[in-house]
Amino acid sequence: MNTLAIPDKPAPAPSEVVCRPDVLDTLANACRARGTGGLSPAAGLLAWYDWALHLSLSPGKQRSLIEKGLHKQRRLARYVAHAASAHGCPTCIEPLEQDRRFEAPAWQQWPFNVIHQGFLLQQQWWHNATTGVRGVSRHHENMVTFAGRQWLDMWSPSNFIWTNPEVLEAIRTSGGANLWRGAMNFLDDTQRLALDDEPAGVEGFKVGQDVAVTPGKVVFRNHLIELIQYTPTTPDVYAEPVLIVPSWIMKYYILDLSPHNSMVKYLVDQGHTVFILSWKNPTAADRDLGLEDYRWLGVMDALDAVTAIVPERKVQAVGYCLGGTLLTIAAAAMARDGDERLHSLTLLASETDFRESGEIALFIDDSQLAWLEAGMWDKGYLDGKQMAASFQMLNSRDLIWSRRVREYLLGERQEFNDLMAWNADVTRMPYRMHSEYLRRLYLNNDLAEGRYQVGGRPVAIADIEVPMLIVGTVRDHVAPWPSVYKMHLLSDAELTFVLTSGGHNAGVVSEPGHPRRSYQIATRSVGARYVDPQTWRTETPLNEGSWWPAWQQWLARHSTERVSPPAMGGTQVPLGDAPGTYVAMR
Repeated sequence: MNTLAIPDKPAPAPSEVVCRPDVLDTLANACRARGTGGLSPAAGLLAWYDWALHLSLSPGKQRSLIEKGLHKQRRLARYVAHAASAHGCPTCIEPLEQDRRFEAPAWQQWPFNVIHQGFLLQQQWWHNATTGVRGVSRHHENMVTFAGRQWLDMWSPSNFIWTNPEVLEAIRTSGGANLWRGAMNFLDDTQRLALDDEPAGVEGFKVGQDVAVTPGKVVFRNHLIELIQYTPTTPDVYAEPVLIVPSWIMKYYILDLSPHNSMVKYLVDQGHTVFILSWKNPTAADRDLGLEDYRWLGVMDALDAVTAIVPERKVQAVGYCLGGTLLTIAAAAMARDGDERLHSLTLLASETDFRESGEIALFIDDSQLAWLEAGMWDKGYLDGKQMAASFQMLNSRDLIWSRRVREYLLGERQEFNDLMAWNADVTRMPYRMHSEYLRRLYLNNDLAEGRYQVGGRPVAIADIEVPMLIVGTVRDHVAPWPSVYKMHLLSDAELTFVLTSGGHNAGVVSEPGHPRRSYQIATRSVGARYVDPQTWRTETPLNEGSWWPAWQQWLARHSTERVSPPAMGGTQVPLGDAPGTYVAMR
């Protein structure tokens, strides 16, 4: 019997019905959500009240904060007394590792050294004030700490002309021309925002001309995806094709940017037959598409098409971000049902256990989801710009305030690159799917805890037995690497874990030759004992350079042989050239 035969596809199980509250309540909340950017004021007030009430009932914590405040004032006073001297003095406090606002030498000169040291001491005191208050729920503590940091970042001395020595020096040397250029930049951005136009610089990166240019064909299309098969560049290829499932909250071409940093091109040039999903940008008409629709119309239909083009060969499946989560669900259902078409599984910055999902979880609780669902119910989808704004808030110091200082006060436009152009190419998410995703995975953690149902029956990650390679990135605000590492607790399969420098996007798009890149890699064999993430990081050697070659070698080791490249589209005529039509949908 052919173990690679495609099983009969049952009718897709209906997605969980999203409970719609009273229409009047929904309409009222939808109107309010427009004025708050989709954020629930109730969630913020509950967090603040929880913190403020418990702090007011904690005399020991209050005494500690008073003592810390007085101590910091004394430290700053001693610093002020010596800061203007010829010999200077050691700094009171060093910025956090990722805080580069005060790196310039001018910040070490009087009086700016005192100004920024006072700000950092205040920032540290507020962190002490919002953490460690007994009785406050962890979620509310994180929300209050996050809000306090956002507020302080807004009032950083680096954001104002008279307290930023770099801006003052630019005014002196240019005669104020930097402020004129900054005003023009501000007016240009304001006009583009009012006209719902693309950011300045995007026009230099056209999809299919400047980015997403790896040659290929669209070999399958349904209502939700186009499947692209890439043209081989080697005389023979590894027998097992690679199927990539990107996240649907982003355009697929983050993995096929410019030729020098295209992951797709790199794999093709190494002798792999590569397929990738290009998700349709949904509209209000797609509001009732659910997670199960994304699994069937996305992963399973693509897998059927790949195994028809490359018959009798298993597939090396790759998932990125939410695409990796969806791929894991599909793989678990396939393992449960005896579908053995997967040969290996690679997950790039993909969470499967959402209990410690980082600061993105600040926007996910019952109150916030009720507010968000009302806004989505009104439109039929979540606007991609709203999601982009949420991601900007996670790193507002660099993505909002530092950018405004550079472009509006220093008058310097940041050089636009392909990754920035891709980031501006936002997508939407259907109402039903996004609600199910947030509630079933983020809020309830059903997948990791064995409650997630496919076809009316639960699936378990533990059923997946194919070798896995899991990639986490050190500075990931979306899928923190210790959370990604939890796959060690969910599966007993052979598991290779890679921890790479960079963030959620730049850590994955980390091509060979990229400067200042490093990674760690280690394999846990079947049945080996568990090692906690911090011990793993301490004990695993650091390698300089890109992690892509190590991954490609892993794929090669898990391939069976080299064969002639399959025909483009198999027995079917391709539907058109890559990058296809769905990627261009706005």
